[in-house]
Amino acid sequence: MNYRHAFHAGNHADVLKHVVMLAMIDALKRKESPFFVLDTHAGRGRYLLSAEESRKTAEADLGILQLMSTPALPEVVEQYLRAVQADNPVGALVSYPGSPLLAARALREQDRMAACELQKDEAAALKELFAHDRRVQVFAGNGYDSIRALLPPKSGADKIGRALVLIDPPYESQDAEYPQIIATLREILTRMPQAQVAVWYPIKQRRSLQQFFRKATHLPAKSVLVAELLVRPDDSPLRLNGSGMLLVNTPWQFDKILSPALPTLKKHLGEAGASTRLEWLKMPE
Repeated sequence: MNYRHAFHAGNHADVLKHVVMLAMIDALKRKESPFFVLDTHAGRGRYLLSAEESRKTAEADLGILQLMSTPALPEVVEQYLRAVQADNPVGALVSYPGSPLLAARALREQDRMAACELQKDEAAALKELFAHDRRVQVFAGNGYDSIRALLPPKSGADKIGRALVLIDPPYESQDAEYPQIIATLREILTRMPQAQVAVWYPIKQRRSLQQFFRKATHLPAKSVLVAELLVRPDDSPLRLNGSGMLLVNTPWQFDKILSPALPTLKKHLGEAGASTRLEWLKMPE
């Protein structure tokens, strides 16, 4: 595997992914009962925006840094910005917290989390990051293979009845990735039918995703929602024109929570021809 997220930390795709993820965790926290978060492709957890990889692409400049200087954003976006700022107590944005760190900081004392990372050096950094957080377990290995071992989750002798699974693979081989994701979603829903799942996917040309969407509609899930941000037209297969989140078993009226965020992200992060999509592929019953 050659993918390194450090080159892309804080870009428009991270913004969308983390706005959605934190909103889902916030919805889970409305109930007092504990929940479990599983991050199948966690990365290293924190990325220095001054590092060579980040400065080489400067993708954060048109993502998180663009939003940080924008006033009066919707609360669902402001919540995300506060979470990023919490990793930068000096004021200036020096580091960008990845999915596992943002998720862990949103947990309560009774909640639990597992983070999986295949690359050895990234997994080592992740283990060091959470060395003193007893709520979080880090596993060095393939996150797809973790489903049977970690779901349904347990805390001591008791099972935790609620879960959010974040699936964010590198998509180095896209043709192989989507069937793997569908198979993993089926495995999750077989083992824990009520689990919520958030799948991030890249958009180069949207029409190439139609088969993936069709298969998602046939999952044994209560609902399937897609939220997308295209920062430019999807007219080139050679660049990341946008990204989306496939959301399975989302909370009731979760589309209404996200709806203020997407046009705001389009306005501040998009180029000419930018667009958004928020659509139920499978309506809640």
